[in-house]
Order: sequence, then structure tokens, then C-alpha cells
Amino acid sequence: MIVDCALYHRGTRVAAASHPRNLAELGELRSLAQEPGDFIWVGLHEPSEPEIEDVAIAFGLHPLAVEDAINAHQRPKLELYEGSLFLTVKTVWYVDEEDAVETGEINIFMGPDFVVTVRHGEGSELSQSRALLENRQELLSHGPASVVYAVCDLVVDAYESVAAALEMDVDEVETSVFSQERTRDSARIYVLKREIAEMRRAVLPLRDPVRRLATGQVPGVPPETGPFFRDVADHLVRVSETIDSLDLLLSAVFEAHLAGISVQQNEDMRKISAGVGLVAVPTLIAGVYGMNFRQMPELGWEAGYPMAITLMVVSSVALWIFFKRSGWL
Repeated sequence: MIVDCALYHRGTRVAAASHPRNLAELGELRSLAQEPGDFIWVGLHEPSEPEIEDVAIAFGLHPLAVEDAINAHQRPKLELYEGSLFLTVKTVWYVDEEDAVETGEINIFMGPDFVVTVRHGEGSELSQSRALLENRQELLSHGPASVVYAVCDLVVDAYESVAAALEMDVDEVETSVFSQERTRDSARIYVLKREIAEMRRAVLPLRDPVRRLATGQVPGVPPETGPFFRDVADHLVRVSETIDSLDLLLSAVFEAHLAGISVQQNEDMRKISAGVGLVAVPTLIAGVYGMNFRQMPELGWEAGYPMAITLMVVSSVALWIFFKRSGWL
């Protein structure tokens, strides 16, 4: 149930903290956070309903927020409850082989002396974020808000990585569309637009909660953490601008792809028409001399057959030169 649990005192992890095995041990560990800035960070990964209810009882979490954390299909949001806040962020990671953006979720409960993180999915493992935060004693001394910042920073960094991967794939599609080779890029363009839409659903709703955290509009978040949240907000704006530009670029590339298909079809029709013309004239000549009327003077000529063949060849060559100069062949 509990991936990691620790008591932090004056910006340092207390070595005596261990993984509590039951509700009583969890309550006992919380009772050790007595000084201002002391807090407990409990990390859970895909807990069952009974498991998270034990944690909810220990920290007095609101039942509506607990229900959202269990369902794990929430849009990014920040909600305030009596004595705590509830923040939901979407995690993303990119599967390059499938051009797919996979999503997970992290739910954060924060109170005066505790932080509970509930992670769903494979993305953004918080062990890395916990380790980096524990090496920054000054930031960790800001209390539970420092954990909220560390999680948001980790998630938004993943957004930037996924956006960079999508940007590379969009560049590949753009190069393919404007190449001289005949390609079928419609399906990949559609897949990329769908994945960009998935990214937008994760990024855009998170901008307002991070802005509120950065501007000191959330109770329990000390002003000292404002600059850190402003840095996250800046990265979030940059990612959202990248997503918007990629979406517009893909739309333009798709229109260019359709225009290219139309041009290719026109070129094909011209080549077919030129080929028909090259065959039609000799066929016309052969048809005239194949009617076998008795009153055709050419039928009695000894040079009639060579003349007909020569006329066919000359007319075909003349048409070929004409179509070649016109760009039809």
C-alpha cells in the first residue's frame, strides 16, 4: 500500500521513520510532527479502497476528495477543504514506437503537517522527486508545500520531454509530406493530433491551479514557495504554447498533404491523357485503313503499308515531343 513514508523535521528526513504497517502506527508517526514545518509524507501507488480509507482516517481527509483519488479519472484541479487541499495532476509519458501519449494521475492531499500522494499509472515515479527534494534542505524546510512544488515540477518536466518528442515526430511528418516520394501520412497525422489533444487535456487545466499556488491564493502555502511555483507556471505556459503551435502546424501539414494528393492526381490524369493520345492517333490511322472499302485509292499502292506505318510513328513522336514540352510526361 505505502511505497514510502517519512517524517521530515527542519528540512531533514528523520532516520527513525519507517513504513507503518497499520493505522495506529501511522497515527503515532504523525504525532511526532510537533514543531512548525514538521510534516509527514506518505506515498501510495494504486491503493485499494480499504487501504486509502485507513490513510483518510489517520489524516482526516475529506470523503469527496478520497473518492476522486480512488477513481483516478479526474481532470487537473485544485480544491480546498477544511484543514487541507486536494490537487490532481495528470502524468504523461511518450511511447515513440506507437506515437502514443500515455497518461496517469497523481492526487495530492496537503495539510499543515502532512502530505499524502496517491499515484496511478507508470509515469512520474515520485521516488526520484523525493530523493531530489531531500537533497534541498532549504526548500524542504518550507513544509508540505515543498512536496507539492516538487511533484508539480517533476510532472511539468515530463510534459516538456513529451512535447519535445512530439515536436520531433511532427517534423518527421512535415518532411515526409513535402518530400518528392509518394507517402501516406494521413493516418499518422491523425494519430499525432489525437495525442496532442491528450496532452492538452493534461496541461491546460493545470495552469490555473499552479497560478493560484504561485500568487499566494491558496491557504497553507507559504509565500516563500511562490518563486518556485512561478517557475513551474512559466514552464507550463511554455509547454502549452508548444502544444498549440504543434496543433496548428499539423493542421497546416494535413492541408498541404491533401493539396499534394490533389496535385498528384492531376499529374496522373495528365499522364494518362497523354498516353491515351499517343495510342489514339495510331489507332485512328489503323482504323481508317482497316475499313476495306473498295473505292479507297490507297489500298492499291505498293507503298501504302510503309506509308501508314510511317504516319503512325511520326504522329506518335510528334505527340510525345508536344506532351514532353508541356510537362504532361
